Amino acid sequence: MSTNSTELVPHEQEEEEVPSELNVKSQEADDQIHPNGKKLPEKNLRRYDSLDVESGRLGHHSRVNHGGATTGVGWCVVAQLAFQSIGVVYGDIGTSPLYVYASTFTDGIKHNDDILGVLSLIFYTLTLIPLVKYVFIVLRANDNGDGGTFALYSLICRYAKVGLIPSQEIEDGDVSTYKLELPNNRTERASKVKSKLENSNFAKYFLLFATMLGTSMVIGDGVLTPCISVLSAVGGIKQATSHMTEDAIVWTSIAILIALFMVQRLGTDKVGYSFAPIICVWFSFIGGIGVYNFIKYDPSVVKAINPKYIVEYFKRNKDQAWISLGGVVLAITGTEALFADVGHFSVRSIQISMCSVTYPALVLAYMGQASFLRKNNNLVSNTFYESIPDSLYWPMFVVAVLASIIASQAMISGTFSIIQQSLSLGCFPRVKIVHTSAKYEGQVYVPEINYLLMLACVFVTLGFRTTTKIGNAYGIAVVFVMTLTSAFLVLIMIMIWKTHILLIISYTLIIGTIELVYLSSVLYKFDQGGYLPLAFAMILMTIMYIWNYVYRKKYYFELKHKVSPEKLQQIIQEANSQRLPGLAIFYSELVQGIPPIFQHYVANVPSLHSVLVFVSFKSLPISRIPVEERFLFRRVQPKDLQVFRCVVRYGYNDVRNKKESFELLLMERLKEFVKEDKFEIDNDELDLEVERDIEYLDKAWRWGVVHMVGEHEVVAMKGANIGKRVVIDYAYNFLKKNLRQSNKVFDIPHKRMLKVGMTYEL
Repeated sequence: MSTNSTELVPHEQEEEEVPSELNVKSQEADDQIHPNGKKLPEKNLRRYDSLDVESGRLGHHSRVNHGGATTGVGWCVVAQLAFQSIGVVYGDIGTSPLYVYASTFTDGIKHNDDILGVLSLIFYTLTLIPLVKYVFIVLRANDNGDGGTFALYSLICRYAKVGLIPSQEIEDGDVSTYKLELPNNRTERASKVKSKLENSNFAKYFLLFATMLGTSMVIGDGVLTPCISVLSAVGGIKQATSHMTEDAIVWTSIAILIALFMVQRLGTDKVGYSFAPIICVWFSFIGGIGVYNFIKYDPSVVKAINPKYIVEYFKRNKDQAWISLGGVVLAITGTEALFADVGHFSVRSIQISMCSVTYPALVLAYMGQASFLRKNNNLVSNTFYESIPDSLYWPMFVVAVLASIIASQAMISGTFSIIQQSLSLGCFPRVKIVHTSAKYEGQVYVPEINYLLMLACVFVTLGFRTTTKIGNAYGIAVVFVMTLTSAFLVLIMIMIWKTHILLIISYTLIIGTIELVYLSSVLYKFDQGGYLPLAFAMILMTIMYIWNYVYRKKYYFELKHKVSPEKLQQIIQEANSQRLPGLAIFYSELVQGIPPIFQHYVANVPSLHSVLVFVSFKSLPISRIPVEERFLFRRVQPKDLQVFRCVVRYGYNDVRNKKESFELLLMERLKEFVKEDKFEIDNDELDLEVERDIEYLDKAWRWGVVHMVGEHEVVAMKGANIGKRVVIDYAYNFLKKNLRQSNKVFDIPHKRMLKVGMTYEL
């Protein structure tokens, strides 16, 4: 045991390592909390004297509506966010016209009407996926304003017991942000699906696996987006000068990429305001040039709105048309950023900017390029720059390079958001989370991930050198994430929204079929660069699974070896003659009881402070929890022991490094609990009893507060197989050692922290 002051801060774990799927309890835990299968009344629950029941009273709180991203937000703020979102969210999808036609017609244009077929494909893909699916359907599945793969997973976890750690308390359902208003009809179908998910271990692991896969693919997008966008834009200079070699283009692109990642620390707020005007100019240029080419070359391309040209395109080209879909799908790259970045902005702001700026400009741009190609079939390999009027070439080139730099911002911002969510749910190693905006809490920056993405972009650009192979890789990452999002959305439609079955079938047949066809096409080019995002995903998923696996093992170890209520009372009563004046706070992540490290501490230091508070941190599958609903307290009986249990609950996007002292906030909430805990006492005795207890707490606090931090070393138990030993002894401990941050999350003086070491054999 170590009792020296260290740089380790106990609260660091709540920012960086909290149990995954904490909204769910096992059947055993459920039986403990619901002995008769019903929720106990509050008074009876409070009399149920067991530390295995995490009961308590919330402080006074109001039921604030947190369900919508724009609730209570004025139109002025929405307009500002809509403007910012243009610079952050749409850079990727906005720069797709740089390379879509060239990536689709890799072998040249064989028939002039093929251009109409591809334009029709692009038009309906843009309309059905980014506009209909994401803007008007998927954005509704936000989790109190936050989006991404983990937001969908969290919604499912709230309505079905699909998590793998039994740490839910019955009071979790009382949090105002926990519940959504649900329709009252079509509940039978939802109940059947919910029951099947809860009773299937395979389904639980599969959902977690799918969530990790989707997260990994989005992070892979954060690598590929900058590479293909910047290379495409910088490559345009070859049209103006023959002195620009391929090596020069590659190294210029790398320099631009490094500069981009260096400015990420400024935050999405500043970056968004800086980038938005440039992207607005970009959309104006591509839309205006699209109109110019449409009028000048061939206005008849408007007939591509008729889907018959898609059918004729496939009849003429057969399997080659199917293969070319890998190029068409690049028109919707970055669409997942609409959902992943919603926490940085709002649903309404993204809907406004998409419908009023992005979608019209893209449709005009692709129509203009198609008109140009109808008269210039041989220039398809460099469609974008060839179709620009000579007088606008250099201004357009400059704006294109700037827009391609900005294109990377969408997936980089989305990556930061998803890393924060996965970290809070115990599915990612501890990294530093920096909240970059005082106005918008969803805007974060992750330094370690930023530099890793930068290195990966440099190596990919050096290795692939051209946009063709990167495009093959890019398509797989894009469509994989979209398909997973659709699968999760169907579950949400059935269980949570209780959507009419005909609408669910229609969505599956239309959107699902389109995405599966695109997925089959991009997988065809697996050996031509398509393996890259899958390799990225496998590496990231391995890291995430190792961390989550050991984390679950640690939780179950503590649950199995927790200190029983009787043992706790015995330990404290034996130490009563050696109670020191002051308050001691013991930190852990175990919600159902006292962790075994407490007994280990007492065995080595046989004295305790006059007031003890056992604090457990947990993350609920909610994006945010109001501060006034964050603390749950329970007094350990008999009350003269002056021992309290406290569960501090956070959402996966809650800011935990605020300037207010956690210690001070804890004491204020504890005093409120003591006041409310006296409801059974006669009125005549109430004031005196409360006053005496509050005075005792204040006296202990004035004597001084000591923060006890558990420092757990984990090893595989004797006799474990080689796989388990490799995962725990080497892989997990390597990650823990090299990725751990010792930054301050709360304002706790290091001189008042004690570290208690203990080894867990898992």
